[in-house]
Order: sequence, then C-alpha cells, then structure tokens
Amino acid sequence: FFHFCAGICSALKLTVPSHTIHGIEGQPLHLSVDYNFNATASEIQIIWLFERSQSDPKYLLGSVNQRVVPDLEYQHKFTLIPPNASLRINPLHLSDEGNYIVKVNVRGNGTIAASQKIQVAVDVPVTKPTVHTEPSSGVVEYVGNITLKCTLERGTRVAYQWMKNGKRLHAGPNYTFS
Repeated sequence: FFHFCAGICSALKLTVPSHTIHGIEGQPLHLSVDYNFNATASEIQIIWLFERSQSDPKYLLGSVNQRVVPDLEYQHKFTLIPPNASLRINPLHLSDEGNYIVKVNVRGNGTIAASQKIQVAVDVPVTKPTVHTEPSSGVVEYVGNITLKCTLERGTRVAYQWMKNGKRLHAGPNYTFS
C-alpha cells in the first residue's frame, strides 16, 4: 500500500464491514469499526447515527476523547466499545434494521473527518413448523387428493422444501405446490 500526499498529509482511514451485517432478534450485535490517522490529535470525536429508509437519521451516541454522551432515550441499548469506534446493540429488535452511520472527527492542526455506513438486517429464528392434512384423517382411497399445509408462527427469510423418504419432492403429475 503506497500513499502519496502533497502538502499536509492527514488522511483518516475508517474501516467498517463492507457487507450487510445479520443479527438475530433478541441477541446482542457488535458493529466493528476501526480508525487510524497520521496526524497529532488533541481531540477525537465519534458520532453514531441510525437511519431507516424515508426517515431522518437519529443520533444514538457520541464521544469526545472516549467520554461518551448517549442519547438518554437509547442509553441502555447502545454502547460504544473503546478504544476504537465499535458499537454494541443489545438487545437487537426488528425495528433496529437499517443503516448505522459512524462519523469520526480528529482535531489537531485542523480537523479531519470520515464517515461510513453499515447496513444491518435483523433475522427472526424460524419456529418449529406444523403440518395439517386435509382431509384430516389423512386416508385417501386410490383416487382422492390429500393436501398438506405447513405453517410456522415466526421467522424471517423462510424457505419451504417438501421431502419424501429424505428426497426432495418436485412438481409433477403427482405433486403440486403453492
């Protein structure tokens, strides 16, 4: 890695996960953020914001030289993990899905700043499925049809797959899926 600067070289590098972070509802989630710079700093400020689509960003917490100033509404939910700028969300709710914006300001001879966005998706674990048969007796003499209905109470990003004797069933003359 080669970095060339003309004049004052005071780049601030902010490293965040580049992919969407998946968390599980009810569990803690750690958003890992690292920063480094090559300037002398008298003050380091970290700010965390949260935005959902079609809404203004909300202030979650901030710090100056590691002294944290939380938004009182969220102070029990969000924690700054020093010495870097990582954020801990605990516990995670479905309403926490969205973009988290971290901004770092470093004051020395001047002020250098950088900000990054982290996308968070919240997954709800899939509950045990229940299967209902129609007719409920499950007995079909020779020519009748039977309908199997699979339902579950909770879960995000659910995919259904029917199996018979451990092998996948595919649509055909004997099976239709809806």
